[in-house]
Amino acid sequence: MMLATTTVENVDQFLKVFSTSGMEKRRDHGSKGALVFGDPNESDRVWVLFDWNVEGFQSYLSDPDVPAIIAEAGHKSRPQPGAQLGEYDA
Repeated sequence: MMLATTTVENVDQFLKVFSTSGMEKRRDHGSKGALVFGDPNESDRVWVLFDWNVEGFQSYLSDPDVPAIIAEAGHKSRPQPGAQLGEYDA
């Protein structure tokens, strides 16, 4: 599992691309799915919990087809993985 965040111009446009061409390309790089969350404090920020590893995420970002997908989705910032600070039992 991996958490990532980005800012977008329009959340609906982001979700449209994320669930179509973005999904296909992520799958090519080993992603098994994702949960998308809106940030309660920043209306243009989304958080995504991926069933993916950091290596697959980095491979995706370095794919030459991805800049066009990111542009179509309306990213205002480059997607960044969240820093894992620990893992705890309930």
